[in-house]
Amino acid sequence: MSAVKGSKQHPLRVVPHRPVRRFLMFVLTLLVIAACVAGAYWGGYWQGMGTQAGALKQVSILRDQLQASEQESADLRQQVANLSLASEVDQYASEEVRNEIVSLRQEVANLETDISFYRGLMAPSEANSGLTIGEVNIVESAVPGRYTFKIVMQQLATNHQVLNGELRVDVVGRRDGVITRVPLYQLADSIEEEDIKLRFKYFQNIEGELTLPEGFEVQKLELSAESSGRNSVKVHKSYGWLVEDR
Repeated sequence: MSAVKGSKQHPLRVVPHRPVRRFLMFVLTLLVIAACVAGAYWGGYWQGMGTQAGALKQVSILRDQLQASEQESADLRQQVANLSLASEVDQYASEEVRNEIVSLRQEVANLETDISFYRGLMAPSEANSGLTIGEVNIVESAVPGRYTFKIVMQQLATNHQVLNGELRVDVVGRRDGVITRVPLYQLADSIEEEDIKLRFKYFQNIEGELTLPEGFEVQKLELSAESSGRNSVKVHKSYGWLVEDR
C-alpha cells in the first residue's frame, strides 16, 4: 500500500470485537458514577442535617436565654415599680405623720393657752388682778381688705363678781402718708358705738368682721379699757397688725 507523501503514518493494532465486555464496562462506569453521586448526596444530606441540628440547638439555647432575659427584665421593672410605690407611700406617710405632729402640737398649744387662761381667771397674781385684755386675733378672709377679729376681755379675780366697763378699739395706720386713727365701730358692722359696753363675770368676747378703707395702710390696734365701780381698773395696750391665714 502506497503512503501519501507528506502525511504522518500511525501504527495500527488489531483489537478483538467484544460487544458484551464493552457493555459491561459501560454499565460498571455508570454504577461507579451513580455511587459517587449518591455518596456525595447522602454525605451532603447528613452533613446538612448535622449542621441543621446544631443550628436548631443553638436557636433553642438562644430562645431560652431570651426568655430568661425577658423574665429578668420584667422582674426588675416590677422591683422598680414596687420601690417607687414604697417611696411614695413612705413619703405620703411621712407627710401625714408630720401633719399629724403639727396638728397635735397645735392642739397642745391651744390646750396650754386655755389652761393658762383659766388659771389666770381663777388664781391671778396680785399685780394682774382685775380687768385685763386676754388675746387679740386678726384673721384674713377671702375678700381682700376684709378681716375677722376677736378680742377677749378677762376679769382676773379669786372672787368673781359681775364687772362693768367700756372698751375702745382704734385701728391706726397711714392714709396718703398721714397717720390716721379710725375707731373700730366705723369699720365693723357688729360694733354699734365707739365705746363698747363690757359686762361679764369671767370673760367677754368682742368679735366680728372689719373692712379697711381703700388706701389705708394699717399698722396696729390700740385698745383702751376701763372698769367701773369702786375698784376701777384702766388698761391700755397696742398690738401690731399681725394677720393669721384663714
